[in-house]
Amino acid sequence: MAGVSAEAPAAHEDRLFAALANATRREVLRLLRERGPQPVQALADHFAMRRPSLSEHLKVLREAGLVSEERAGRQRIYRLEAAPLADVQDWLHPYERFWRDRLKGLGDLLDRMPDDAET
Repeated sequence: MAGVSAEAPAAHEDRLFAALANATRREVLRLLRERGPQPVQALADHFAMRRPSLSEHLKVLREAGLVSEERAGRQRIYRLEAAPLADVQDWLHPYERFWRDRLKGLGDLLDRMPDDAET
């Protein structure tokens, strides 16, 4: 898996999926994707929670490799690190293929069924 160092791939996947399981963390990722790097306070302004609570969410995202932190004076600037999301896409790909094959089979079945012209 891309981005996995000495950590076991399963532990990396668990950390990544756990980080994405929370709506607040997904919203943080969306904000960073749409608006670029931001200081903690700018991110905190989007949520009805105390800054220490948001900092815990940011820590989880950082540990999953989904964000990076840079200090600029007294501020901490967070940046989206999207590379680990490729691991999620790789994990989901077989399921996508499964459903695509199922839907193709359903389409083939519907094509073989006679049209009900008399209604």
